[in-house]
Amino acid sequence: MFRPKAIAIDIDGTLTDRRRAINCRAVEALRKLRIPVILATGNVSCFARAIAKAIGVSDIVICENGGVVRFSYDGEDIVLGNKEKCIRAMEELKKHFLVELLDFEFRKSEVCMRRTFDIEKAREILRGFDVKLLDSKFAYHIADSAVSKGRALKFIAERIGIDVGEFAVIGDSENDIEMFEVAGFGIAVANADTKLKEIADLITPSNDGDGVVEALEFLGLI
Repeated sequence: MFRPKAIAIDIDGTLTDRRRAINCRAVEALRKLRIPVILATGNVSCFARAIAKAIGVSDIVICENGGVVRFSYDGEDIVLGNKEKCIRAMEELKKHFLVELLDFEFRKSEVCMRRTFDIEKAREILRGFDVKLLDSKFAYHIADSAVSKGRALKFIAERIGIDVGEFAVIGDSENDIEMFEVAGFGIAVANADTKLKEIADLITPSNDGDGVVEALEFLGLI
């Protein structure tokens, strides 16, 4: 049985239901844990910090798909990604698609857009750019190719003195893949992308937040 020393959990699609509401059973389960719980999201820092505070877990958060990390609620954002690269790529996409930006002024490392165009065509257009185009299932994200949730998790693990291989991670989408690759144990919830399920150590029977409870039960943490 894998016994993690810390947990990293995606928010949207993992802790939430289809209406993006946080699952109360999952919140209750997370509050029982005696190990660090790090939220890892494609969303912005202020959102992640607010959710962490509301749930009552660690102040450490991974935001913008690993482009931003923060170690305390009142601390500073540490920016790991280059937003200028992403803006140049977005300007190229504007030549081909109608691009609708999301939270542009709040994002420090990436560009986020509504899912209104063919992502595979967009990826082909951006092939010569030093960026990657991610689908979080709620939005498209142009991110610096040098960052990921996995790299951010390694950065945090080194800072807090826990080997990244002693983390268990829980997620649902392709932006969680690198996090699964570096952690010791990866758990995909039932609604996860096929690519994530293929590399997961465990797939939960349920989703909408209930999968998080099942994952914690499997790990013997609750």
